[in-house]
Amino acid sequence: MRKLNVHKYACLMLATPLASTIAMAQSNAGAETEIETIVVEGEQLQQALIAERDLTPGAVSLLDADDLFERGVVNMADALRYTPGVWSISTSGSDSTFLSSRGSNLDATNYDMNGIKLLQDGLPVTTADGNNHNRMIDPLATRFASIARGANALTYGASTLGGAMNFTSPTARDSAQNQLFLNAGSFDLQAIRASMGRVFNEQLDGYITVDEKRREGYRGHDESERSSVYANLGWRINENIENRTYLTYSNYDQELPGGLTAAQLEEDRDQSPPDAYTGDYQYDVLAKRIANKTTIDLASDSSFEFGVSRESQDLFHPIVDVRVDFDGPGPMAPQQVFSLLIDTEQVTTGAMARYNTNIGDHNLLFGMNWGKSTVKGGNYTHDHAQPTGLSTIVDNSAESVELFAMDRWSVTDRTTLIYGLQAVDTSRDVKNIDAATNTLRNPVADYDSINPRAGVIYQLTDQIDVFANISRLYEAPTNYELEDDVRGNNSTLDAMRGTVVEVGTRGQQSLSGSHSWNWDLSLYYGELQDEILSQDDPAAPGTSLSTNVDDTIHAGVEALVAGEFYLGNSGRLEPMLSLTWNEFKFDNDPLYGNGSLPAAPQYALRGEVMYRMENGFFAGPTFDLVDERYVDFTNSRTVDSYRLFGMRAGVDRDNWRAFIEVKNITDEEYVSQFSVVNQYTADSAIFHSGEPRALFAGVQMSF
Repeated sequence: MRKLNVHKYACLMLATPLASTIAMAQSNAGAETEIETIVVEGEQLQQALIAERDLTPGAVSLLDADDLFERGVVNMADALRYTPGVWSISTSGSDSTFLSSRGSNLDATNYDMNGIKLLQDGLPVTTADGNNHNRMIDPLATRFASIARGANALTYGASTLGGAMNFTSPTARDSAQNQLFLNAGSFDLQAIRASMGRVFNEQLDGYITVDEKRREGYRGHDESERSSVYANLGWRINENIENRTYLTYSNYDQELPGGLTAAQLEEDRDQSPPDAYTGDYQYDVLAKRIANKTTIDLASDSSFEFGVSRESQDLFHPIVDVRVDFDGPGPMAPQQVFSLLIDTEQVTTGAMARYNTNIGDHNLLFGMNWGKSTVKGGNYTHDHAQPTGLSTIVDNSAESVELFAMDRWSVTDRTTLIYGLQAVDTSRDVKNIDAATNTLRNPVADYDSINPRAGVIYQLTDQIDVFANISRLYEAPTNYELEDDVRGNNSTLDAMRGTVVEVGTRGQQSLSGSHSWNWDLSLYYGELQDEILSQDDPAAPGTSLSTNVDDTIHAGVEALVAGEFYLGNSGRLEPMLSLTWNEFKFDNDPLYGNGSLPAAPQYALRGEVMYRMENGFFAGPTFDLVDERYVDFTNSRTVDSYRLFGMRAGVDRDNWRAFIEVKNITDEEYVSQFSVVNQYTADSAIFHSGEPRALFAGVQMSF
């Protein structure tokens, strides 16, 4: 594994100029005035996100990242734990997270997370071909996250099966104080995070976060390290125009423990197979991003924002090292029969523009997203992560334009009609040259579609809404999927398309004695054509084969229920329950009939019951109840359901807070993640064990 020591100093060098500028300006500002401004603008940001959610006739969840510092959040899966409709789980407790929303990405391509459009501050982070192979987003380095599931992501110009997630960065105008966060726990987790922000004057503000995290892991060959810097600088040109520049630097190195067979899992769930050591499996990404966005308030009821971004990611990824024992007389070392090391640079340039205005009873939104991505480098054979020969020259590119328009029409005081459409025009160009024969494989395709949407929101009361929508979904294949086409020639996959209907309700209700409860409930049903699915290649484990499937069904129920129940002067109970029930299946498929799609459980029930006192103390149990999952398309093998129980407690005071959390108290043995195969066999080395009993603690101090 490559070490981070050199990169850590580079990370700190990048942070120094902005940190010094902020520090020098601290003594020049009036603290009382700044804090008052910060509080107001922080509330305005949250209210704006809530208003956007309330104008969507479907499922949208709002995540307040400030709450994440009260529990053991190590990765994206921890942050999204209570988001209904999203199946997120870490492969081995590290930053590598499998992410699926409404049944997106249910295949074996672990390095090609697609189906969900990711944005940071409204600018795309997902590449132009729909790939989410990145480490740009750290949930603890965000302020809020809006998770729009399925076609509800039209607000961001997306029509993907899984929807979109927009992560909003903290700024000095909505984050009240400088902060230091220390986090440690089982498996030698050590993390430190420092944030500093300052409003210099009415025009300028700056905010920076420096993060360092190391983790030994609970499996063999499972160490990970990360150094990151997240910074932004704001300039209020005048009272109606604001410009903000964002910088991200992240150096992430992770050893990969490799998949186990069922027999190996039974023998020792925390071991790693010999291939992980001989191949020195790794996932190392050096990522850099710069973005700039301008927001213009044209009038009291209209605004225009536009921005550009550019990011680069260097990937070093030894992933496959297949060796077999020589079957003959006398001792002989294992012979390597196949290996793969990916060494590429991915560059993505993006732009967006959004115009929002009110005309009478109509709230109009017009927008555009543009992106262009290139991936250059090569695939190599290797021996213990040292390249031994170039096998494939990689020169891939993609370009995408999304145009979208939406009208939110207040027909009456309580009824709002929402209708709009998205137009997408995107291209793929995959150039893979066999280094030995100089043979070019070049799948090239253009994809375009117009995708309408219509919905309605009806206010039963001032605090209770019901909603419904019907929408078209459309998603073109990624370059990885075209590379992995099972046909292996210049043929191209078709784009996925489909129609989904959704009904639901959200709201809050006051009860007697100052008690209250709130809910968010959605039911959806979608029929898809040409869904793209991938399976592990039996001839080269760790790589994938992709194909279109004629017809599939994606349906489900998503619910989040929470409440506050006061217990006199002693405190209050805050229960929270997140339920996801899925029905993902083939629809009269020639090969698989009406079988279930693999990878996602039929149900996942997660929740907690917190007791909070007025002095800031809190404590309570947590739980995860997860159904069994199929590991193959033929539905011949499942991984068992599991039940996890935990406990967390802490104290939240004005200038500091601390927590301690125990996860998996009963030390339940379970499978966290696996690669999907067509037909399971006893030799399928696809399983990753879940995190055993673990203890985490953290303290956050504000200055």
